[in-house]
Amino acid sequence: MFRLASCMALFFLLRLICGLTWSQVIPGLLISYLGSGGWKSAHVFLKTVGRDLHAAGVLLKVKFNVKKHLRQRNTIAKIFAETVKRHGDKTALIFEGTGESWSFRQLDEYSNRVANLLLARGFVEGDVVALFMENRNQYVGLWLGMAKIGIEAALINFNLRLDALVHCITISNAKAVVFGSELTDAMREVHSSMGRTVKMFCSGDWYPHKVPEGTECLEPLLTAVPTHQPSPPQRSFTDRLFYIYTSGTTGMPKAAIVVHSRYYRMAALVYYGFGMTSDDILYDCLPLYHSAGNIVGVGQCLIHGMTVVIKRKFSASRFWDDCVKYNCTIVQYIGEICRYLLNQPVRETEKQHKVRMALGNGLRHSIWEEFTSRFNVPQVAEFYGATECNCSLGNFDNKVGACGFNSRILPFIYPIRLVRVDEETMELIRGPDGVCIPCKPGEPGQLVGRIIQNDPLRRFDGYVNQSATNKKIAQDVFKKGDSAYLSGDVLIMDQYGYMYFKDRTGDTFRWKGENVSTTEVEGTLSRILDMTDVVVYGVEVPGAEGKAGMAAIADPTNRTDLEKFSKDVEKALPPYARPVFLRFLPEVNKTGTYKFQKTDMRREGFDPNVVSDRLYFLDPSKGKYIRLDEDLHRGILSLKQKL
Repeated sequence: MFRLASCMALFFLLRLICGLTWSQVIPGLLISYLGSGGWKSAHVFLKTVGRDLHAAGVLLKVKFNVKKHLRQRNTIAKIFAETVKRHGDKTALIFEGTGESWSFRQLDEYSNRVANLLLARGFVEGDVVALFMENRNQYVGLWLGMAKIGIEAALINFNLRLDALVHCITISNAKAVVFGSELTDAMREVHSSMGRTVKMFCSGDWYPHKVPEGTECLEPLLTAVPTHQPSPPQRSFTDRLFYIYTSGTTGMPKAAIVVHSRYYRMAALVYYGFGMTSDDILYDCLPLYHSAGNIVGVGQCLIHGMTVVIKRKFSASRFWDDCVKYNCTIVQYIGEICRYLLNQPVRETEKQHKVRMALGNGLRHSIWEEFTSRFNVPQVAEFYGATECNCSLGNFDNKVGACGFNSRILPFIYPIRLVRVDEETMELIRGPDGVCIPCKPGEPGQLVGRIIQNDPLRRFDGYVNQSATNKKIAQDVFKKGDSAYLSGDVLIMDQYGYMYFKDRTGDTFRWKGENVSTTEVEGTLSRILDMTDVVVYGVEVPGAEGKAGMAAIADPTNRTDLEKFSKDVEKALPPYARPVFLRFLPEVNKTGTYKFQKTDMRREGFDPNVVSDRLYFLDPSKGKYIRLDEDLHRGILSLKQKL
């Protein structure tokens, strides 16, 4: 009876979500059952039906809400207005840096002042204003105020300087820049390159003799304008909200377009999928110029009425103290943050908190259980996604190591897929019909999502630069005549549909006839070196097939025991995955979202004439790493030294 009830519930949800008829759903299930081996398919069904029903319910709820907002021509600003009505005096934002607390009504009034000021200064719907400041409550109020009158914010990475900073402001066509006083020096450096027509406003401490000429102090201007709600423009749910820039691990950052419906979808899928409530208190230590901090995190405040604690910058040593102080129940992480926390000395507060969920992406499988055990965090809400992607995944049922799943029972319900790619070039492999070939369980492939532009859950808005947008779209992927978004990420799916992140396309390299995952090797080496920063990449060696592995290791005090390291590597990694070259440097460059930057290191290779850091070579005859000098380098290039 349970199995029958589950099936009926699943059929009903599928019909509602996808508009399928009974005659379409039932044969699909029978074909899936018979085509995959009977009892094996039944086993998968029984193991995953609860998970899939939950996901179907989440999709259904979000889909219905999106349709409602489309019909009512809502925006994030209008949705926030309803949140204010429900939670007016409740705490919305707490800035950990000063302890400053804003209620929902205060956030509403501040954003109204921003909107009214910009209107008074002649800004109109469709204009762009760049926002360049570190995390604080005002950051949210500024872009929200802009959204209330249809002004689009360009959220600039506060780590950028000089050419990259000018590039990001310029490609957005910003008519003004609001910058934090802490970034005054950075603005002075580029002021002359931006043109006289770009207006400048400074928020924070005011030093008139330091700011660029023509800059106005924002705070007194805001005080002088009214707090009433401005007249909303005729914006729709699919209009542009703001721009978020890619991390810039290669080349200049690209401005990804975020529309109102995308903001809602990203925040809502996380909220409903992971079982959050408006009573939760979320600790947001991620940069607000990034989608994880500003959409997945702050979105819970604006849309669902959750209290969010904003941290100026991530601090591993203060992380759990802050969680205890503010009674946080959910914490955010991204990239290497969890490893940095594990690298901290044990302290009492790390188990005195009330945190029930860690929310984010990038938690390595190798430290997953160590993280949950040491810090007593029962649920890891790992998800996969990017600002611009249409193929997000969520690990809704706490499966260790997984970044999400897709149903094996009815995989076409959520139109994503892993497709085969060439192991060396990472180009899509197509069948005789010209359509991409789907991967089988256990087979790595690139994640793609079908583009349906009139569906807010499946659309791809791309970047400001059209050529950059075109590079992320492929044709004839699921079937002839369709188009799909290319994630650029290689994942693996198991027999139950759980997805596991493997690598970025281009990061995986081939050596000794085997594919080497940089992500997996980085995790292993970091664990061997007590959570030290390690970046792994492939470098070309003349006369050698494929690319040799090279590991850049942060070692500012020259403390690495190379003999012990060599033995540990030999035990932990197969021969083809062991780094042929080592590079020891003071620190490893990272993006603002804790992703490693390896482009320059990959280009510099293992040439001691180019690299000033200490270099080592794995001598196969000695079975250990030896210093790589100019003579040895010449021997490798001339093929006299065997690899």
